[in-house]
Amino acid sequence: MEKKILKYGMVGGSLSSFIGNVHRIAYNFERDVQLAAGCFSSDPDKSRETGKAYGLDGSRVYDSFEEMARLESRRADRIDFVDINTPNNVHYEIVKAFLSYGFNIVCEKPLCLELDQAAELEALAAEKGVLFAVTYAYSGYAMPKFAKQLIAQGKIGRIFNVRAEYLQDWLLGQIGEDGGSEGLLSAWRVDPALAGRSNCVGDIGTHIESMVNYMTGLELKRVQARISRFGHPLDLDANIQVEFTNGAYGQYTCSQVSSGYCNALKVRIFGTNGAIEWDQEAPDALRVTIKGQPTQVYQRGTDHVYGRAAQLSRIPSGHPEGYYVAYANFLKIVLDALRKKLAGEKLTEEDMDFPGIREGAMGTRFVHAVIESGDNDSKWVEV
Repeated sequence: MEKKILKYGMVGGSLSSFIGNVHRIAYNFERDVQLAAGCFSSDPDKSRETGKAYGLDGSRVYDSFEEMARLESRRADRIDFVDINTPNNVHYEIVKAFLSYGFNIVCEKPLCLELDQAAELEALAAEKGVLFAVTYAYSGYAMPKFAKQLIAQGKIGRIFNVRAEYLQDWLLGQIGEDGGSEGLLSAWRVDPALAGRSNCVGDIGTHIESMVNYMTGLELKRVQARISRFGHPLDLDANIQVEFTNGAYGQYTCSQVSSGYCNALKVRIFGTNGAIEWDQEAPDALRVTIKGQPTQVYQRGTDHVYGRAAQLSRIPSGHPEGYYVAYANFLKIVLDALRKKLAGEKLTEEDMDFPGIREGAMGTRFVHAVIESGDNDSKWVEV
């Protein structure tokens, strides 16, 4: 049977947007998805320019997201879902506008900036019964999915410790009196008016929290943090002790001022029977050590890798897959689930193999707890 063509609209993602282009490229991995509408910028001229570049009907390129949500909701051929990839500070109002009309949503992280906003959106999404994905898209890589499978099968026993880090150096120039953000990619991330109360923890620390939760299923109980701002309004570096609800503990480190590191997300998970390690900069490999056995390195695309990880291996082993593929895999699972939902079929746990609004709300709570701890002499704070 021919697949239904899913039509989506985009809020944000003008021609100059980095992440908007990543989303569009990722959707293009699937043949049956079509960009049909958009409000690509708060500047109507930029929005129309982007719509024209992608061959959209001019009547479906909107001057505001409010107008887009209202008018698309009235169309017989309304979009099947909306993709939101704007700066952090407007996620809440955009998500709320589209939820009010019952649109399915794919939203960039963070879900929102405030705790009451997260609770409100989570409740509204449940009331409307929509499909909601938050793009912690590193979970789309094949090998974290294989790690999740192995952990669920008990291969490394009971988890007692997690050590994870996400190190970058792109803001190293901000340390010192002359530090500034002029000319930096995504410089809005260091502006409290746009990024909220956190830069580093909100931007990359939440990826650690989300990835550990995705791979292990562990839920955070409380955090203890030391954050460094180096004289700037928002954090550039953080060291975080974490405790999980099952009694396990861990250490998270995130930094955007660590010399020599580009995008070094690493997760190490230790259990009573072994350990698993994954490195985002070498994403096709998974390092697994079982007690009493030599360490093994599993490679994506080989016969030893099975389940969802094998299903999402798009090219043969030895041909590196990367960031675009992770996004494409993430969105493929979302789109497959959406097709089932629109067909009236019941969604299974496997169908919902992606971070959703619950995980998005947890990300907001994590940021608040870490910043509160860091601003209060590193006291323990419940998440």
